[in-house]
Amino acid sequence: MAAPGENLRINSDRLWDSIMEMAKIGPGIAGGNNRQTVTDEDGEGRHLFKRWCDEAGLEMGVDEMGTMFARREGTDPSLQPVYVGSHLDTQPTGGKYDGVLGVLGGLEVVRSLDDLGIKTKHPIVVTNWTNEEGARFAPAMMASGVFAGVLDQAEIYSHVDKDGKKFGEELERIGWKGTEKVGERKIHAFFELHIEQGPILEDEGIDIGVVTHGQGLKWLQVTLTGREAHTGSTPMPKRRNAGLGMARVIELVHEIAMDYQPDAVGAVGHMEVYPNSRNIIAGRTVFTIDIRSPEKEVLDAMDGRIREGIDTICEALDIKYQIEQVGHFDPVTFDAGCVKAVRDAAERLGYTHRNIVSGAGHDACWINRVAPTAMVMCPCVDGLSHNEAEEITKEWATAGADVLFHAVVDTAVIVE
Repeated sequence: MAAPGENLRINSDRLWDSIMEMAKIGPGIAGGNNRQTVTDEDGEGRHLFKRWCDEAGLEMGVDEMGTMFARREGTDPSLQPVYVGSHLDTQPTGGKYDGVLGVLGGLEVVRSLDDLGIKTKHPIVVTNWTNEEGARFAPAMMASGVFAGVLDQAEIYSHVDKDGKKFGEELERIGWKGTEKVGERKIHAFFELHIEQGPILEDEGIDIGVVTHGQGLKWLQVTLTGREAHTGSTPMPKRRNAGLGMARVIELVHEIAMDYQPDAVGAVGHMEVYPNSRNIIAGRTVFTIDIRSPEKEVLDAMDGRIREGIDTICEALDIKYQIEQVGHFDPVTFDAGCVKAVRDAAERLGYTHRNIVSGAGHDACWINRVAPTAMVMCPCVDGLSHNEAEEITKEWATAGADVLFHAVVDTAVIVE
């Protein structure tokens, strides 16, 4: 049997081939993927993942949120398992790697253990969390949030997409609503491999990001209500223009985020305008605000200033507003022991590495509340993600999976 050390590596060809095979399901229109949560394409991707897990001899469990747990038994089944994974769902115009690398990297860990004839004391569970992206159904990190007890399962089931379809009904329709109660599993530790989704690692020529913290996030959905009127015949002073209100809020969010540099960010993403006709002043707009910071005090300050600014803008334009918080998590500090396992793995394998703060939300952010957790990141070309042009190299994927392999196996404890 192989001994722990630099000779332990994953099968890079198999990992890359698996990523490319999964990318065939739910192809986008520009080389990426559209495999949104609880769609038929999501269901098809799940079936492929299950088939690979079955072939690896893993025992599959599915909870009531549709999260998939593929278990490789340890020599002491009484020990709590080491969990590893991410998500298979994508944005509407998503890439081939965001989330997928973490799930299939986890699968490659157990495949490589089998290849090398290595047993671990702790069981290892490869996980596909449902609806990490939050694109079709808000909020993001939905299933892991329910698992961690920060989101209510019954309420989440009732959330609807833009077509009025309910999450719970769609999960059942595609056949992936399990029977296992959510959150009852005990976790010894959780590791998540992910592409960076930013430019730092590539810009600095660093192989591995050792994620020490995660930014906090707030999603606000804003509805502005003015009055529809003819664009040509309504005098400018008489207009109650919800579109103009939205434009001013967009500028407001940008200005506030710039006031809290270098780490804070903010933008308006999803936007809807009604009635969206070329010769009618917008009577209603609905849009989302995404603000993030690694400091809770800054996040709360940005939120307060945005709310005050919206009130001032709407009063000046004689329009009404409604603000609903549709997503939120506080800044995250990952477990020191798990972070050390990642850093030690990178050093053992000879990869360059640096500490990094994740600017994006991940399932690891919620799981960190209930179990020791850490993340591994590899570079992403131009820092581009949530885009069909998202790209990484095979070498980057391999380095990240190698580090993941060592961190997981060290934590699960090799049987000598």
